[in-house]
Amino acid sequence: MLQETTTAAAAGGNNAEALQQMSFAHLLQNFDTVGWIVFITLALMSVMSVYWIVMNFIKNMRLRSTSDRVISTFWETPNAQDAIRYMEEQSKSEPFSKIALDAAQAAAHHQRHEGSRLVESLNRSEFVDRALRQAVTRESSRLEDGLTVLATTGSTAPFVGLLGTVWGIYHALIKIGATGQASIDAVAGPVGEALIMTAIGLFVAIPAVLAYNFFTRLNRVTNNKFDTFAHDLHDFFATGSRVGEIGSKR
Repeated sequence: MLQETTTAAAAGGNNAEALQQMSFAHLLQNFDTVGWIVFITLALMSVMSVYWIVMNFIKNMRLRSTSDRVISTFWETPNAQDAIRYMEEQSKSEPFSKIALDAAQAAAHHQRHEGSRLVESLNRSEFVDRALRQAVTRESSRLEDGLTVLATTGSTAPFVGLLGTVWGIYHALIKIGATGQASIDAVAGPVGEALIMTAIGLFVAIPAVLAYNFFTRLNRVTNNKFDTFAHDLHDFFATGSRVGEIGSKR
């Protein structure tokens, strides 16, 4: 009985020691240079992805709350100058007002240079169309800020974590071979500890992938709004008639 009690106590001590070796704190204490590089890389990826997730979420929510108001106010304002003045009063980060202002500036610039080579080479419709294309491309590119970071994090973080795991298991096996202890208690701790790096890599990658897909979908909807608004602006500044006016005059 005493021998069984002693054996159970020894086994319990070994299990407790193995569990302690599988802890995150123990992992940090046994990092070498490569381990620290992998861990710091994953930490930086996590910080950058969280930053861009928050920034893109705020940007998209703000854009969603103001876009319809800006568009409807522009078309509902009877006087074109008042509508343009309203656009000038919008925030610098508001894209629809910038697109409208670029179209208005292009139309005014073309009108001021009537009789010049500019007017001869491009008519009013073509000149406004070119300005609108450039404005939509610019604002669409700004919508994608941070998406490259999220895509890179989502695709590479699991492999960075796997690199840390492989390196940790390699050192664990070397340590086990040096001590001559090949029991499950001796193997479970170091190997389980190394596997934590894979878990960290997945923890960093999964939110980045989900956020990338979410923001890509939101940007697609916003880009469709850009195109629709730009087409309406082109008709307005090229013909001088607002949306719906041409059809109502027929």
